[in-house]
Amino acid sequence: MTTAEANIPVSKAATGPTAKLRLGSLTALVIGSMVGSGVFSLPQNMAAGAGPLAILIGWAITAVGMLALVFVYQSLAVRRPELDNGPYAYAKAGFGPFVGFNSAWGYWISAWVGNVSYAVIVFSALSYFFPAFGDGNTWQAVLGASILLWLIHFLILAGIRQAAVVNTIVTVAKIAPVVLFVGIVAVAFRLNVWTLDFSGLGNASLGTIAAQVKSTMLVTLWVFIGIEGASVFSARAERRKDIATATVLGFFTCLALYALVSLLSLGILSQPELAALKNPSMAGVLEAVVGPWGAMLINLALVVSVVGAFLSWTLLAAEVPHVAGKDGTMPKFFGRESERGVPSTSLLITNLLVQAFLVITLFAHSTYQALFYIASTAILVPYIFSGAFAAKLALTGESYQGGEGRAGPLLAGVLATIYGLWLVYAAGPAYLFMCAILYAPGIIFYVWARREGNQRVFHPVEAVIAVALVAVAILAVYEMWTGAVSAL
Repeated sequence: MTTAEANIPVSKAATGPTAKLRLGSLTALVIGSMVGSGVFSLPQNMAAGAGPLAILIGWAITAVGMLALVFVYQSLAVRRPELDNGPYAYAKAGFGPFVGFNSAWGYWISAWVGNVSYAVIVFSALSYFFPAFGDGNTWQAVLGASILLWLIHFLILAGIRQAAVVNTIVTVAKIAPVVLFVGIVAVAFRLNVWTLDFSGLGNASLGTIAAQVKSTMLVTLWVFIGIEGASVFSARAERRKDIATATVLGFFTCLALYALVSLLSLGILSQPELAALKNPSMAGVLEAVVGPWGAMLINLALVVSVVGAFLSWTLLAAEVPHVAGKDGTMPKFFGRESERGVPSTSLLITNLLVQAFLVITLFAHSTYQALFYIASTAILVPYIFSGAFAAKLALTGESYQGGEGRAGPLLAGVLATIYGLWLVYAAGPAYLFMCAILYAPGIIFYVWARREGNQRVFHPVEAVIAVALVAVAILAVYEMWTGAVSAL
């Protein structure tokens, strides 16, 4: 998960001459925004279900799919500049209010479940120094995470939204250790270890190449979540056209960094050894090369990075329903603000949900990986419909001038949509079921919002979708109750 959108609430900051950013600065901002907690666990997360060949294929698919999504959001920002309320606005404009609502709801789910995973990985990292925290899901870890959560809650209520010094420290803490890791591991890389079981077929538990590739998809999606938020820096750009260039440069830089972290690690430890590491697994890999100080460095870097970003992401998670409440997509009470301009109601509901899931992790023994799988699956709805909307505009010619080329935006929209649908397939039934359970209660809030606005609740197709969603959620509850599937 990333911190790209952490600046959204303050995106209207001063944009005078001193605030203008050139291409180099913009690119650095984009890179710093995309690198989040996920990179610190990539070695284990990728190796858990795949060998080197499948991981290479997985990154290639991700490169095409995410780049298409980058172009989609760039195109939509130009074509429909009035739609500035987040990705769900594109789904709403293109496919109706119910689809738009579910995109907002899914985006919100992804944000706050992602915060739960943040809390788990922080205390998993701290267990290197305090073993009682285990994998971040012991009662000591849940207690510590709860204290951190409500401390941040009250800091935000006090009006503390962003601290430049903290953000600077966080950026350095994230980037520097990752670059150092890549450099050290590249020197220590052993080709004979990397090629030991290149296809992964020597390990029967991994399955076919196709199955292995599927296992990498939600991991690769996770580390790029928030890429659509890079355009938030446009107001600070010296030249608006630099935003597109900076986004593409930042994307490829992060792609290279992520791929190197996961692939080079397979030249240090074998796939079974990497799969057995606890997260953050970069610590275990670096420890194997340089000794205990390597593990200490990575664990400290992750703690500083994630704790620093937690404040911004807590605000982001609250901001999504807050904005949706103000524009009528969600009930109006989500749009309430405190005297200090803080989305207090939305913040409280969001953090109560985070708290509930923290308790669930204690009893279900949920891991960081299971939580980010849920967060990654939940965000697919806004991603898919954003791609489909871009394709729709290109097909119909809406917002295009006569003779203006539409082939490029059409291709980007189609590829982004196909990529999103492929990820739905790759997610598998367990995480789709869990998302159905989380999506279904949203129907109550949709009906609430529509009645507040004196609007027709459902059109026939929307009613069918709603009934189908509830049916799948009921089936999911039954399957999880019987133990047939489990996402946690």
